[in-house]
Amino acid sequence: MAYDEGVAERLREVFAGRDDIVEKKMFGGIAFMHNGNMCCGITDDLLMARIGPDAYAASLAKIHVREMDFTGKALKGFVYVEPDGYAEDDELREWVGRCEAFTGSLPAK
Repeated sequence: MAYDEGVAERLREVFAGRDDIVEKKMFGGIAFMHNGNMCCGITDDLLMARIGPDAYAASLAKIHVREMDFTGKALKGFVYVEPDGYAEDDELREWVGRCEAFTGSLPAK
């Protein structure tokens, strides 16, 4: 697996004690599943954020954010956040909050 273990540990700390979050190998890194739905994760040093279609355009307008396109085609509702976009713990928590706002609206799998 190619992912930044330090960032993975920061995400584990954000989700510590949560029964509705499961860590899973995915997309060449790790993902955190919220009630069975991919919420966010890390691949290389990029934060994978599932923010949903309604927040997609606004998220792409933010600095350090780009389309999640690991297959060569953009996945609508998913973005990559570069390390400078989540360097501080409060920034990481904001992104996780955006992801949870969307995945919390989805039916559990």
